[in-house]
Amino acid sequence: YGMPILDVANARNVIVIKRGKGTGFAGIENALFYQDNTRMLFADGQSAASQLVAAIKELDGGH
Repeated sequence: YGMPILDVANARNVIVIKRGKGTGFAGIENALFYQDNTRMLFADGQSAASQLVAAIKELDGGH
């Protein structure tokens, strides 16, 4: 169990939701943050994810 592993190297677009630019507990930079297919969204995770889902549903006609 634990955290899932996502193969984002093959994704067209990646959105990372993070509260700030800090390196976190380990103090290690994450190379994913600097990939060409990655966009950073600095916000509260739950709130930002809910807003993204709502916006995508709206684009799809509310389905």
